[in-house]
Amino acid sequence: MSAIEKGPLVLASASAVRARLLSAAGVPFRVMPADLPEAELRGELHAAGRRAAEAAAELARRKALAVAEQVPARDLLLGADQLLEFEGEWLGKCADREAASRLLRRLRGRRHRLFTAAVLVREKTVVWHRVERVELEMRPFSDAFLRRYLDRCGEAVLRAVGAYELEGPGAQLFARIEGDFFAVLGLPLLPLLEALRREAVLES
Repeated sequence: MSAIEKGPLVLASASAVRARLLSAAGVPFRVMPADLPEAELRGELHAAGRRAAEAAAELARRKALAVAEQVPARDLLLGADQLLEFEGEWLGKCADREAASRLLRRLRGRRHRLFTAAVLVREKTVVWHRVERVELEMRPFSDAFLRRYLDRCGEAVLRAVGAYELEGPGAQLFARIEGDFFAVLGLPLLPLLEALRREAVLES
């Protein structure tokens, strides 16, 4: 079956970074963001005792399924989610600058884990999934540096889990990163591209 017969890829995310990653890699897709109460769902999964990696995968799956109701069954949907784990707590995006400042003061000089999940769904069935775990260590930056960082980034810190974008000034926050760089940005890109080749969205 050809890529045209199988239908286009639908990104069930409003993330501009994920869209840029797909575009830069030459992936044809369209965007239809999922409308879900993510913070509420994350809290429910945490209360149910789910592990961080499982919760990220489940949220990615739910995003794809939420959009599946709005597209032809043959379309391939990509759902994705990121979850930051620090000292047993799950952290997401910050509501405002002060929250971002508090979070980064907690993380500086310490290690945290970032789980990035992606799923592909067709006909309301998961046909592929992947969760990448990345270990990150922030350097012990000064309060003055933190203020300048927040001034420079502005509203961008509110769009990213952990209040940093590694492809920008956020790189200066870190001393060490162990894992997939693309996963920190928002997608396990290389495994995803392989899956898209298997699904005939990309040429093999």
